[in-house]
Order: sequence, then structure tokens, then C-alpha cells
Amino acid sequence: MNELPEIEWRTTSLIRVAGYGLLLLAAFDYVNIFIPSRFTNPVWEFQMMAELIEKSPVPLIGLVFVFYGKDEFRREIENIFLRILSWFCLVVAILYIVLIPLGVNNTIRINNLNNSQINNQLSQQLGQLQQVTTRLNEASSQQNIANLYNAITRQNLPPNINNPEELKKRLLSEVEATRNRVQMEAETTRKNQKINLLKNSVKWNLGAIICGVLFMMVWRITNWAR
Repeated sequence: MNELPEIEWRTTSLIRVAGYGLLLLAAFDYVNIFIPSRFTNPVWEFQMMAELIEKSPVPLIGLVFVFYGKDEFRREIENIFLRILSWFCLVVAILYIVLIPLGVNNTIRINNLNNSQINNQLSQQLGQLQQVTTRLNEASSQQNIANLYNAITRQNLPPNINNPEELKKRLLSEVEATRNRVQMEAETTRKNQKINLLKNSVKWNLGAIICGVLFMMVWRITNWAR
């Protein structure tokens, strides 16, 4: 009969030791997220938010283990630590909620950044194609057109093509087809990046809400420690 409290004490102590270990490992992970810090960088802030949410299960499980058994088999110094830890849960809950407007703002900023990069690349490619079109329109001799044909197609001029104007029309048609293809690829890339960004944004913002609510619940349930 006297062995039961000792077994219960050992079991409770084991669970709490595991909880403290999980909280310590989570602290290492959280510190690693912010080293190096690149605040005001929307991509880094968005990734930081994702990592904070992905790593949240470890501290939550650790808190459950640490608070297990309420104030039984605890020393006074541990009760003081639990009081601080309980209030810290409230702080963490608020921080997760604050991540939501940050996540929404960074979604918009990243989308604008992606559009800017796509527009710059598209502008460069269209500019190069426009230069080719200008050179073709200015070319008059068969030799000049043949040289442009070799530069564009990286092939020697076929011997059966002797009409310079016909060759020019053919090249202009190929340049126009390339221009259309480049624009379509840019729009496809823009669409895919936007869809992926929105999916991740919804995922991480909903995750921030869930984490905030869970840490808030831990704070409320552990009112006995305060």
C-alpha cells in the first residue's frame, strides 16, 4: 500500500522531466529560427511564421507534461517557475495572434515581389525579341538576313531558300511565336506562384489562430499555478 505513492511520484516526475526536456529543445529551435534575423524581409518573415507554427506541437506537449499533476510532488521553487510559465503561455498566445496581420501583409508583399520579378524577366526577354525584330526589319540584303537567320536559329541557311523577303517573313513569324510563348509562360508562372502563395498563407494564418487559441487555453486551464 505504501508503494503506490512512490510509484505515482516516480511516474509523475518522469513525465515532468520529459516535459522540461521538450520545452528546452523547443527553446533551442525557436532561437535558431531567429538567427540570423532579417526583419522587414517579407520572404524571411513569412518563412519565420511557418517555422514557428510547424514547431509549436513540441512546446505544447512539453507544457502538458510539465503541468501534469497540478501542484502535487512539487517544490516551492518549481511552483514559482510554473506561475511564470503560465503567464508566458498568455504572452506566446498573443504573439501567435499578432502573426496573423503580419502574415497577411507579407502575403501581399511577396505577391508584389513575385510579380515584379516576373515583369522584369518578361521585359528583358521581350526587349531582346524587339531588338531582333528591329534588325530584321532593317535588313535588306540576303547576306544580312542570312546572318540573322544563323544567329537566331544557330543553323546554317538552307540552300533552297533564295528569297530574302520570304526568309524575313519566316523569321518574323518565328519571333512573334516566341514572343507569344514567353508571355504565356510568364502568365502561367505568375498564376502558379500566386496559387501556392495563397495556399501557404491560408495554412499558416489558420495555424497561427489555432496555436494562439491552444496557448490561451493552456493559460486559462493552468490558473491554479498563478
